[in-house]
Amino acid sequence: MIGVHAGPDGIRPAAGAESVDQAFDGKLSATLTAMGLKGVPGEVAKIPTFGAITAPLLVTVGLGDVSEGDPGTDAGLEALRRAAGEATRALAGVESAALALPAATAAQVGAVALGGALGAYGFHRYLTNGQRKEPVGEITVLTSAEGAGEALEAAQTLAGGVTLTRDLVNTPPSDLWPARFAEIAEEYGARSGFTAEVLDEHALREGGYGGIVGVGQGSTNPPRLVRLAYSPAGASKTVAFVGKGITFDSGGLSLKPSASMDWMKSDMAGAAAVLGAMVSIAGLGLPVNVVGYLCLAENMPSGTAQRPSDVLKTFSGKTVEVLDTDAEGRLVLVDGIARAAQDQPDLIVDVATLTGAQIVALGWRVAGVMSNDDAVRDEVVATASSVGEATWGMPLPEELRKGLDSAVADIANVHPERMGGMLTAALFLREFVPDGIRWAHVDMAGPSFNKGEPYGYTPKGGTGAITRTLVELAGRYAE
Repeated sequence: MIGVHAGPDGIRPAAGAESVDQAFDGKLSATLTAMGLKGVPGEVAKIPTFGAITAPLLVTVGLGDVSEGDPGTDAGLEALRRAAGEATRALAGVESAALALPAATAAQVGAVALGGALGAYGFHRYLTNGQRKEPVGEITVLTSAEGAGEALEAAQTLAGGVTLTRDLVNTPPSDLWPARFAEIAEEYGARSGFTAEVLDEHALREGGYGGIVGVGQGSTNPPRLVRLAYSPAGASKTVAFVGKGITFDSGGLSLKPSASMDWMKSDMAGAAAVLGAMVSIAGLGLPVNVVGYLCLAENMPSGTAQRPSDVLKTFSGKTVEVLDTDAEGRLVLVDGIARAAQDQPDLIVDVATLTGAQIVALGWRVAGVMSNDDAVRDEVVATASSVGEATWGMPLPEELRKGLDSAVADIANVHPERMGGMLTAALFLREFVPDGIRWAHVDMAGPSFNKGEPYGYTPKGGTGAITRTLVELAGRYAE
């Protein structure tokens, strides 16, 4: 696999492809141009080599104009990730492949390796053998960069966390209910080097976690709260991640339309991202204390389900009037946020597939970031950008808060007006963040699940969104 750049006189091979060009007697550019290739990002071509090189197949992937995306910048590294992902994704079914993309620095090596690994993904657990087309089995990154070995190991560790997130999101709710999710967290904790404490429905009720209990009480699969703790020796900073983990969301008694329900297995993507990030953080050995909370419940309609107009007493002590049982994610999150605040972290970040309004406002690929501190919001957005994850900072307009007032409880779980739903959901969460705690909320309802065609290193289905952002945030606090 080589990269090619677009140019005014046709395309030309990118750095890393010099020996391949020599093997084609310096005529590779003319050949590719004659084939009608443009070298634009996302363009992939497969070319038989007829023995010019030992590999039987040459794959070219577009990197755009040579002046675009300086490979040393965040944008340039993301272009390499996407190009590597496009190339490996196009070679599903091939046993091995070598990436000869630009990899002159350790950062470039890491980008190429990570993109290639994320592109070589498939979720085939439920396919019969005749339908499977396995991802590329082995990837080699061609480089002589100093520090390449460490970069490759880090990329592999990070890819493992993202893959776990994707696998959890793709798993059907028949095989991933709250108790099973908690078991998986315990298994990965024992394997990776962090602890996992699980509260079952009885402990949740006794502990006053009214939000999680209320959402989960309509299901035959009772709720769970999992506290993950990674505590390396000598760490001085603590970050807390809180993930929404609705393993299936029917909407409860405020039932969703059937057309909106078929992908609600992904409503636990926030919790999946937290677990995937914890696995990578522990694997990388980052010197920072990290606490993760998985707020797990199944939101179902039944004779025992919570009703619109019910009042819940949350872990914080505040009461909530439930006006819409399909606004359940915020109910489980506030219990997790209030519990996380007791760890006195330097930062709390909650991650959730919280609102359809996020998709209306920002589309399917851009997550919204809100915070009780503009500097924290900007920090999270910048961190996400540095690893190639698209987010956008959003405001918390104070005039919207009054719409959450309740006549019978401390606060209502929804605003009477639909407009600005992403913002009012964040305003609701903010009410449960104690004074003095730095907090950010990431709404990734769209980016967590790709309902369209694959692109770059992003597959169809679970994407693993925000997992890398959480790992990078932990790394920054470690520094």
